[in-house]
Amino acid sequence: MKLIRYGEAGKEKTGIILNDKKYDTSGFGEDYNEQFFETDGLARLQKYVEENKSGLQEIAENERLGSPIARPSKIICIGLNYKDHAEETNAPLPKEPIIFFKSTTALVGPDDDIIIPKNSVKTDWEVELAVVVGKKASYVEENEALEYVAGYVLHNDVSEREFQLERNGTWDKGKGCDTFAPIGPFMATTEEIEEVHNLKLWLKVNDKMMQNGTTANLIFNIPFLVSYVSQFMTLLPGDIISTGTPAGVGLGFNPPVYLKAGDVVELGIDGLGTAKQVVKAYAKN
Repeated sequence: MKLIRYGEAGKEKTGIILNDKKYDTSGFGEDYNEQFFETDGLARLQKYVEENKSGLQEIAENERLGSPIARPSKIICIGLNYKDHAEETNAPLPKEPIIFFKSTTALVGPDDDIIIPKNSVKTDWEVELAVVVGKKASYVEENEALEYVAGYVLHNDVSEREFQLERNGTWDKGKGCDTFAPIGPFMATTEEIEEVHNLKLWLKVNDKMMQNGTTANLIFNIPFLVSYVSQFMTLLPGDIISTGTPAGVGLGFNPPVYLKAGDVVELGIDGLGTAKQVVKAYAKN
């Protein structure tokens, strides 16, 4: 299945994609959140769709898409998980995964604007494959880890490099700004993705290809990451683990290239659709 959420920000309704068309599933009566995944919601939704397929209302093409997952308990990210990205940023290859967090208030839809934060001069892009946790996971063994995965989504791990790398503290300050986690357009359940470790992922800025990689080059693969993270914290249903970005980020250019107001960012992953975000300057409401 391919799950979507659509409509006004903060008031999204649920939907599903069938044969490349979007249909409303708000009659199912649940959002795609922690409780949904925890209570075998995917199986129940599948049954609902099968029983009501002929009566599902098609969603208009111009409807805004939100994040396909309602606000999760946490967005966990893995740093420097592609060899070529570590090399371009002059960072040593990690001996074990680097973990940081994005704030859940950074979460936006796949085509929502990216807002350059106040006082930012180094806002950057990162196309990533993200994993959606399907059930509560703690101290999971690697050979069982994929049983805890509900599906996969496209994620732009937008990053403010000065906040991240030049200000005292953790990376999180440069990762959790508002609009810095565009997710979607849809969540594909695991059976939709035949080989998750062989997906092309790419990103363009103003129609210029900046990133063009493959998940075959992950340093730490998805079963390892799910298992690893679960050794340090309990993963809850609906949590998101973003698995890192390949080479081609703005920080890696000489001199570096950063986003500015008016730029258009487009990105995609095989089987997970595409997203398009316009960059805008911060403006006080």
